[in-house]
Amino acid sequence: MKAPAKDILKILITAQGDFVAQRFDLTAEAVIATVEGGEPLGKPRTIIMDRPSPEDLCNMIMEEKIDMVICGGIEDRHYHFLTWKKIRVIDFVVGDHQTVLKRAIAGDLQSGDLLPLTRGDLSL
Repeated sequence: MKAPAKDILKILITAQGDFVAQRFDLTAEAVIATVEGGEPLGKPRTIIMDRPSPEDLCNMIMEEKIDMVICGGIEDRHYHFLTWKKIRVIDFVVGDHQTVLKRAIAGDLQSGDLLPLTRGDLSL
């Protein structure tokens, strides 16, 4: 599914380190990227919240005028709130947020995508 047809698209990825956070309600870190014409505008910025709070995260999403949220698991009430506000939610995504962002910009990211590790993130 392609990203919404807009000149500027703001994408928020719930994060835990370099990866998409497993749960929306337990994340205290978010990566926000602004995209124009299919290209990121500058480097994505990371926001660290004082504590995990899905309500505070939803408020930040609204204040930042986010168009798309990419996350791991998300409770129905938060999912429905965001979609009611016309925010596209791509949930149950597993992978590093750089790869996830590239796939989202390309319009090649769907709910439930499990992305392979691409950067040697795990040392065995």
